[in-house]
Amino acid sequence: MTAPHPTPFPEPFFTPDPNSAADSRITDFARWAARHQGAEAIQDPTDYQALYRWSVTDLEGFWAAVWEYFGIDATTPYERVLAEDTMPGARWFPGATLNYAHHALGNLHPDAPAITALDETGTGYEITGRELRARVASVAATLRDLGVERGDRVVGYLPNTPHAIIAFLATASLGAVWSVCGQDYAPQAAADRFTQLEPTVLVTANGYLFNGTTHDRRAASLHLARTLPTLKATVLVEHVGLAWPEDGHPGLTVPWEDAATCTEYLTIAPVPFDHPLWIVFSSGTTGLPKGIVHGHGGVLLEHLKILALHSDLGVGDRLLWYTTTHWMMWNLVVSTLLTGATTCTYDGSPAPVERPDLLWELAARHKVTVFGTSPQYLLAMAKLGVEPSAHDLSAVRAIGCTGSALPASAYPWVRDHVGARIQLASTSGGTDVVSGFAGSAPTTPVWAGELSAPNLGVALTAYDGSGQPVVDQVGELVVTRPMPSMPLSFWNDPDGSRYRDAYFSAYPGVWRHGDWITLTSHGSVIVHGRSDATLNRNGVRLGSADIHDIVEHLPEITEALVIGAEEPDGGYWMPLFVVPAPGVSLDDALREKIREAIRTGASPRHVPDEILAVPAIPHTRTGKKLEVPVKRLLQGAPAEQVLNPAAVDSPELIDIFARLGAERRERSTHLS
Repeated sequence: MTAPHPTPFPEPFFTPDPNSAADSRITDFARWAARHQGAEAIQDPTDYQALYRWSVTDLEGFWAAVWEYFGIDATTPYERVLAEDTMPGARWFPGATLNYAHHALGNLHPDAPAITALDETGTGYEITGRELRARVASVAATLRDLGVERGDRVVGYLPNTPHAIIAFLATASLGAVWSVCGQDYAPQAAADRFTQLEPTVLVTANGYLFNGTTHDRRAASLHLARTLPTLKATVLVEHVGLAWPEDGHPGLTVPWEDAATCTEYLTIAPVPFDHPLWIVFSSGTTGLPKGIVHGHGGVLLEHLKILALHSDLGVGDRLLWYTTTHWMMWNLVVSTLLTGATTCTYDGSPAPVERPDLLWELAARHKVTVFGTSPQYLLAMAKLGVEPSAHDLSAVRAIGCTGSALPASAYPWVRDHVGARIQLASTSGGTDVVSGFAGSAPTTPVWAGELSAPNLGVALTAYDGSGQPVVDQVGELVVTRPMPSMPLSFWNDPDGSRYRDAYFSAYPGVWRHGDWITLTSHGSVIVHGRSDATLNRNGVRLGSADIHDIVEHLPEITEALVIGAEEPDGGYWMPLFVVPAPGVSLDDALREKIREAIRTGASPRHVPDEILAVPAIPHTRTGKKLEVPVKRLLQGAPAEQVLNPAAVDSPELIDIFARLGAERRERSTHLS
């Protein structure tokens, strides 16, 4: 990858208001840490860089401060903050017992809204703190009656509605383990994830809304339930007004209305700090998706840090962040409850055809203080000519943006069409840590096209090809010291070999994430995109294997290769290359057949931007598809820097993909 100019925007695009910075929670935390935790180096509590340096040099002092400042309520105390400062294998807060659900429900005002449920029809309803606790208690009692015990898995096939949050908190309160998948995934794609977990209970909805259409998922839900032989029961959620069939269900079924309306007292089970909380899944690029296990305590501390300190959320705030339940942002959005703020769920398209500005309208109506989205959404708003400022967005103080690199061109649009006083906080993180590595805070300036700084407690570094730290140069994103929310393990990885290979094989003892970044000399972070082959569309990681398997089952196709390439203008190009079977030509009818097969076999999100015919797919000599090299060729990297022709089974294909990339870039230049 070609290195960018080290400081393309040396002057900050946005500087925080000094009064707002002084009144923020992160500044209050810095003052507290200086007084109580030995952070004397923090002379100015609004100096983010000083706070950051302390947070990564005194790792134990910083996380002890987070624990004390937020009043973590542990049933038994911890013996030490970090018993083993190693990766992998770090041991955080041994001896402590607690429960995530206790803290998620403990800071809510009983009569204030805890959840505001929204959808693309524009309607909504609220659930107060008292109501949420009662529903969680009822669902927890139902799960217990269904035989769910500590360590059992409960899975959800659900859209982004309060049902998912309630079911998750109920599961966590028992010490059971949660996992969820959105309903735009085909039942087999969901089964590829859930069958690995051997779940006890499935919670599933009858459908979801998207772009003016009600998607009936009753048959898909029944199909999924039949593929999970360990189920003791299925909880049926009525969400879109479609009656569940009275028969055809495998095993016991429980209507959500019965599960969630009992009068029960909530009993929360204390568990060890590193007891599994949830399992989130990788994209499945090279096979079945990997189940990534996170613990109660690590998620609790990491999410309090990022939401309360970096996003400045607290009692009286409202967060609306567009997400699906299988994107890690859903997990983070649920944790809004930890801060005492209100979280908004949303079921539907982010930009319905008839009302593309709907999310802005809802943000205005519900006095949202932090609005979260993706770069693609902001770029689409600009192209559609949407004027968010037509709505009263006076309550919005920050726009969070994640999923891919936010181009510099988006920053002036937000300033001119949303509001000049609003901080545009671009962030970068991952499902792997269910959090962020770099972003912004109320005390950081913003440079257009850059992330303001590494996040607190994240020892972020860029490594060059020889594994040496570099500044103002493109390098691999690495983390050199542990984070509490790093995975406990991968599911079904008893010796930890798959976990070590995923993050620590390149640099032993150092986390390699798979992103290209530049750490600038003025303290910011520039993200250039994935350095591996994972597809990343609108922040949702997709597995290329999911697409290859479907397309290559078609008789007209011999082989396929899908690539996701970040483009200089902030766009994301996801072409699918296919090798037609002998005697078959790739015409419009076959293209539509391929799209429909992907749409129904995986999800609409997996449908590529273009389908192109090629004579063959390049492989290594051992038969592995060359996904990353092809991506880099398409992005314009010189072939000699991408791969060794001697390692390719068909070296002549290198020129074909390089030419396709050049033609794409030339077309884009002419169009612009």
